[in-house]
Amino acid sequence: MSARHAEALAHLLYGITEAGGFIQLTGEVGTGKTTVVRSLLERMPGHADVAVILNPQLSPLQFVLTICEELGIFLREDDTTSLKDLIDVLNRRLLDAHAKGRRVVVIVDEAQNLTTETLEQVRLLTNLETASQKLLQIILIGQPELRVVLDRMELRQLAQRITGRYHLAPLSKSETASYVNHRLKVAGANGEIFTDAALREVHRLSSGIPRIINVICDRALLGAFTQESHRVGPAMVRAAAGEVYGRTFSPPWMKPLAIGSGIAAVAVMAFGIGLLMNRQKPPPLAAAVAQPAPVVVPEQVAPASVQPPPEPSAQDVAGVLRDHANETNTEGAFAQVFAAWGGKFDPAAGRPCDQALRQGLECVYQQGSWGQLRTLNRPAILTLIDDVGNAHQVTVVGLNDGNARISLGSEQIEVSIASISRFWYGDYLVLWRPQVASPRALSAGMQGDGVRWLRRSLNTLQGRNEAPANDFYDEELVKMVEDFQRQHRLNVDGIAGVQTQIVLDTLNNTAGSPLLLAQASGG
Repeated sequence: MSARHAEALAHLLYGITEAGGFIQLTGEVGTGKTTVVRSLLERMPGHADVAVILNPQLSPLQFVLTICEELGIFLREDDTTSLKDLIDVLNRRLLDAHAKGRRVVVIVDEAQNLTTETLEQVRLLTNLETASQKLLQIILIGQPELRVVLDRMELRQLAQRITGRYHLAPLSKSETASYVNHRLKVAGANGEIFTDAALREVHRLSSGIPRIINVICDRALLGAFTQESHRVGPAMVRAAAGEVYGRTFSPPWMKPLAIGSGIAAVAVMAFGIGLLMNRQKPPPLAAAVAQPAPVVVPEQVAPASVQPPPEPSAQDVAGVLRDHANETNTEGAFAQVFAAWGGKFDPAAGRPCDQALRQGLECVYQQGSWGQLRTLNRPAILTLIDDVGNAHQVTVVGLNDGNARISLGSEQIEVSIASISRFWYGDYLVLWRPQVASPRALSAGMQGDGVRWLRRSLNTLQGRNEAPANDFYDEELVKMVEDFQRQHRLNVDGIAGVQTQIVLDTLNNTAGSPLLLAQASGG
C-alpha cells in the first residue's frame, strides 16, 4: 500500500474503533478505494459485525432491508414490507450487540449513487443510540461527486454528522514507480523491467491512477513480449497507452519544443518585418546632407590555409545500425572491446567472459546511464533495441560532450549520444582488470591483499603514502570509502563493490587500461 492508502485505511480503522456516526472516503475512479475496503475487511476487529452494500441504488426500504440481511437478522415476511418494522428489528439487534460489547458497521460503496431520500434514511439510522454512544457506524465510500452530493442544503444535517473525511489522491511519481516494481516482484520478476524513463511515462499517462497504471503496464509488457525485449522503454509505454485510450501520445518534450518553435518563428518573423520596414524608410534629409560619404576599406580575406578543417559531423545511430547490421552482433562487439584492452576474442573458444578471465580481465554487466559510463570511464558494450525490436550490440570506445565513438569492424564511427539514447535502455557491459585476486566486494571486517590495495589506492588519490598499508578493513577505511563514493556519485554504503573498485582503478590510471574519456576525472 502507498502511504496515502495506508493513511486512508488508518482513518477507517480509527472510525470503527473510536468514532461514531459517519466516515467519508472519496477518490477518483481507479484510485484504489475498493482495495482499501478489502484491506479494511481483512483487518476488521474481532468485535465488529459488518454489512457491506455494493449496489446503493436502493429505495430507503430496500436499503434497510439489505443491512438486516447482511447482518443475518431473522425477518418475518411481514417485517420486509414495513420500513418501521425493519428499523425496530434493526434497533433491537444493535442494542443486543452493544450489550455484548460489539460494534456494527455498515460500509456503502459507490455512495455517490445514493438518492436524497435514501441518504436521509441513512442519517436517521444514526439516531439509533444510547445515552453515551452511537449504535451504528456508517462508512460512505464514493467518487468525488459524493462530496458535492453531501454539500446540498437539504443534506446539511447528515454532513454535520461526518466525523472523518479522507480523499484518496492519485499516486505520486515515486509511488507509481514503487507500485509497478512491487507488483513485478510479487509476480516473480528478478530485476527491474521498466526503465526509469518508462516509469515516468507510466505516471504521466496514467495520472497516477492505479487501475490505469495496471492496464498500461500490462499492455506494455505484452508489447515487450511480442518484440522479444526484456526491457520496457518509454516508447513501448506510449504505444500501450495509445491502445488503452485509443489515441496517440507524443514524448513529453514534444509539446514544449513545439511551443518554443512557434515562439521562435514569431520572433524571427517580427524581426524580419522590422528589418524590412527600416530598409524601406528613407533617411532624414538633413542627416543625408551632413553625413559624409563612408570610406570603403577592402576586407582582409584570410588565406584558405589558415582556416581550421571542419570537424566531421556525428551520424545518427539508426543509419549506422541499418548499414552495419551484420556487425552489430555479440561476437563483433566482444571482439572490439577485447581489442581495446589489447586482448583477442575467438568466437569458437568458449564464452566471452571465460575468455576474459583467462586474459586477466573480468566482465561486469550492469544497467545505468551515460553518467555512470563516464564515471567508470571504460569502453562498454551497449545493447540497443531498434524501432522494429531487433537487438544490436555496439562497443563505445570514446565519449565527448555530445557524441560517442563506436567501433565496428575496422572503422570507428562518431554518432550522437542523443540518437543512441533513443534505442538504449541502460544495459551495458564493461571489462576491467582487477589489480588483486579479491572477492567481488570488500567490506568492513575483511582482511587481505584486496583490502591493502583498496587502502593504498585511496591514499594515493589523496596524496598520502602509508607503508606498509594496513590490510584490515576498519572503520577508518569505511569512512574513506564512503567519502570516495560520495565524491564520485556512487552508492554510498562504505562497501567497495565492483563499481567502486573500477572507478578507483580508473582514477589511478593503471597502465594499459583504455579510457572512454581522454583523461580520467579526478574530482
